[in-house]
Amino acid sequence: MSRREEHLLGVGGCIVVGDDGSAESATAVRWAAEEARFRKAPLVVVRAWTITTAPRPVHWEPGYVPSEDEFASAVADQLAADLVDMLGESPGIEIRPLPAHSSPEEALVAASREASLVVVGSHGRHLASALLGSTSEHLVRHAHGPIAVVPVRGR
Repeated sequence: MSRREEHLLGVGGCIVVGDDGSAESATAVRWAAEEARFRKAPLVVVRAWTITTAPRPVHWEPGYVPSEDEFASAVADQLAADLVDMLGESPGIEIRPLPAHSSPEEALVAASREASLVVVGSHGRHLASALLGSTSEHLVRHAHGPIAVVPVRGR
């Protein structure tokens, strides 16, 4: 297992869903939460990030270069807030937010090795007119287990 995949330890038996913070992925998160309730399984919400896509850490100021841990913490905080917006304060299932410092494709394919199901939206924030976005298409081709591609409305 690569260093980038180590963060995915412990997803076995869980429903895993990819979330990029968009309204489109919120549809997939809500669908996955319902599936997790039905299966009585924990829900792991993966938000892949890079330094360029992560929100600014709390202690950021001009001239300061935050550590990778500070970026990871900022992503985790944003993901936690977004999950409350999407699922409410008490969603009735175990939710495990998982910021992954990797590409979405890499994180979700790695999670597919152990998860009971991986869920993604049909497309993300940039491809409203596409049938499948790049991440969902990659997962359809390379996943190691069952996946669900949730259709999302275009803009």
